[in-house]
Amino acid sequence: MMAYILEVPMSMLSPFLLLEYPCDQALQATKAKLSQAGLAAIPTFNLNTARPGLHDCGCPNHGTEACDCQMIVILVYGKAAEPATLILHGNNGQTWISIADSAFQRVDPKLIASIRQVLASMVIATS
Repeated sequence: MMAYILEVPMSMLSPFLLLEYPCDQALQATKAKLSQAGLAAIPTFNLNTARPGLHDCGCPNHGTEACDCQMIVILVYGKAAEPATLILHGNNGQTWISIADSAFQRVDPKLIASIRQVLASMVIATS
């Protein structure tokens, strides 16, 4: 399994990390790394759980056939009162990780830095 740090300017949903494994595996690895660092990671949305309720909703990447697209939203709590929203988006055996950060949802810069540092260690561990 491989992981890459993406060098893109951070905006509301710019991915900062690409993991070369499926979203469900990325979720488990992400939760474990964050927990080891003393951060609480609570999944709040899973597209695969919500998808069975949708009928005749075609995938924009794969048409109407079954696909492996996945999106998982995690709230990450540190010492700050407000959590960070971490978004895992995956398909074709890859997962992109983003942090939601906008004028509508300001996240403590220290928490963002901690999350990025913790998850960047996945690159070292899997390379």
